[in-house]
Amino acid sequence: MVSSVVEKAINEQINNELSSSYAYLAMSAFCESQNFHGCARWFRIQSQEEYGHGMKLFDFLLRRGGTVKLDAISEPTAKFKTIPTVFDQMLKQEMEVSKQIDQLYELAFKEKAFAAMVELQWFLTEQVEEEKTARELVAKFNMAHDDAALLIDLDRELGGRAADAT
Repeated sequence: MVSSVVEKAINEQINNELSSSYAYLAMSAFCESQNFHGCARWFRIQSQEEYGHGMKLFDFLLRRGGTVKLDAISEPTAKFKTIPTVFDQMLKQEMEVSKQIDQLYELAFKEKAFAAMVELQWFLTEQVEEEKTARELVAKFNMAHDDAALLIDLDRELGGRAADAT
């Protein structure tokens, strides 16, 4: 069993992960509209990954006898000034998710929800990697700035991303 406090917090995080998935899908659509097909592919895969994170918590809650409560998802930002600003937004989003996971882990610790703590350790590790990737991409776009050839190369590089087998 999961305490009602932890159950509520996990449900909130499920919604947060699904919101991230939705936001990345909007970012993908923007990139596609700007003819950055590689970036669009990268964000579409990122959207699928975030959906998977939500489902991981969804399944955990069900396995522990909890009740899943799905809330409405807000409309994500769909317009950006430039492709690099999309990646800036991605970094901000990943930093916010890291904060959310930290708070959820802290709550699980306080509530002595040890199974939740074990499950959340995977998310802590994942967020370190997500932020690292976001920072690297922001740095690359900052270096490329307005250099069309470099931006095309970055788009091509990001288009080579393969979906995870999970």
